[in-house]
Parts: sequence; structure tokens; C-alpha cells
Amino acid sequence: MADKSIPADGSARFRVAVSALIFEEGTVLLAHRRDIDWWNLPGGGMEVGETVEEALRREVYEETGLAVEIEQLVGVYSKPQKQEVVLTFRCHVVGGVLSETEESRECRYFALSTLPANLLPKHHQRIEDALLNQQSAILRTQSSSTEEDQQL
Repeated sequence: MADKSIPADGSARFRVAVSALIFEEGTVLLAHRRDIDWWNLPGGGMEVGETVEEALRREVYEETGLAVEIEQLVGVYSKPQKQEVVLTFRCHVVGGVLSETEESRECRYFALSTLPANLLPKHHQRIEDALLNQQSAILRTQSSSTEEDQQL
């Protein structure tokens, strides 16, 4: 049986996603999702015709109500089980009002020492990677499944 995720011509199709690391005075901004009871970094999939920067700005705004500027690429995360590549950037706020949105029931800054227990593990790893303050981006494979991450 043919793998439906690989087109007939043999080329692979990957989803490209973005996530934002927004730090402020020893805290990091997280969004509590409406669809599952987990906290995550603001972000999501790119749409057709978008640049990486446009996708990141749109996703952050949709999830938090904030406008951001990109500072630095922190990491490139391969998620082979989902045919996905996530680009994670350190950002800073330039406008907007932090608020709940259609996608997030709550947005809040957390002290790095007291991150919520229900923070998605892949996102926790991305925060840790940002705190390494590497000069170049980290390349990492995040191969656990969503079910494993959410302990389903």
C-alpha cells in the first residue's frame, strides 16, 4: 500500500511551522490552548504565500494579541512523525495588547523557574535551547509523538 503522505512523484511534503520565544525580565510568554489543556509557545503553520516573518507575526497576533519583531533564529526542529519542520525565533514585543483569543484561553508570562507542568515537552525543550544563548541556530530532531507528549 502506498504512503499517502508521499506524492506519486516520490517528493516529500512537509509542513513548515514557526514558534516565538518572547522573554521579558526572566519570564517567557506562553499561551494556553483552547483545543487541549496544554500551554505552548505562540506559533503555528505557515499559510500559502506567506514569508516566515509574516507567518510568525500572524500566529503570535492570533494567539496573543501582540505584535512582535524577530530578533534571532534559535532552532530548527525536525518532527519526522508529523512531516513537519518548526523554525523557532527569539522575538520582542512592539505593540498590541496581551489577551485571550479565539485560539488561546489565556496568555501569560511565566518565570523560567516555575513553568507549568502542562507545558508541551517540545516547547519546553525550545525554551531551554534559547537559554543556551548559542550564536548559531540549534538543529534538533523532536521525534516523540503528540500522544507521548500529552501522555495520552
